[in-house]
Amino acid sequence: MPDVTIVVATRDRAAELRRSLGHHTAPVIVVDNASSDGTPAAAEAAGATVLRLPSNRGAAARNAGAQLAAARYVAFADDDSWWAPGSLERAVELLDAHPRTALLAARVLVGEEERLDPVSEAMARSPLGRPEDLPGPAVLGFLACSVVVRRDAYLGVGGFSDVLHFGGEEELLALDLAAAGWGLAYVPELVVHHHPAAAGRDPAARRRRQARNRVLTAWLRRPLPAVARPASPAWRTPSP
Repeated sequence: MPDVTIVVATRDRAAELRRSLGHHTAPVIVVDNASSDGTPAAAEAAGATVLRLPSNRGAAARNAGAQLAAARYVAFADDDSWWAPGSLERAVELLDAHPRTALLAARVLVGEEERLDPVSEAMARSPLGRPEDLPGPAVLGFLACSVVVRRDAYLGVGGFSDVLHFGGEEELLALDLAAAGWGLAYVPELVVHHHPAAAGRDPAARRRRQARNRVLTAWLRRPLPAVARPASPAWRTPSP
């Protein structure tokens, strides 16, 4: 599928890659965030192109993969997720037919029981409506493991931030794309399978990172007029 390249950012997840890479049906670039467990070798053995980074760039490693890709569209996946057969072909058709659309968010099914991810459920109820020039409900959030992006639009806004690392990094990219005039849409006919491993995960730490990144996102994209105004002197006692 020359129109789409799959980019996977990973670190020390060789076992997960051995399971997931065989499910992909498009060329895969694995961007390795300075692993120490043989992850690059596992990715190469599975037929992926491997880009080794000298340090851990977190989510921004996906930018390096997108820069290396030659395809018009880039699909992101995690080391424990993969796209359902036919979904990427359909994504190409939709992006070709909707030139203002920069990002398509897929429906995510979790685990062997294929539970609907709560984020997918929330996107289906998006309060932003469905503009005529988008192929689904407009959204300002998504799961990074389940989107296809227009490569030039994605790189044009700088991709994922190096500041946020991992955890809630999607919101800032969504805001940047929307501010540049691009549309983002949820398309449930596109499907991603996500099989996260319970071992080695720290949900509390992830929640802390997400909370931190929400604050950073609000700070990084605060309205410029508010920055230009002097701080309010309301704490001072008025002069007589």
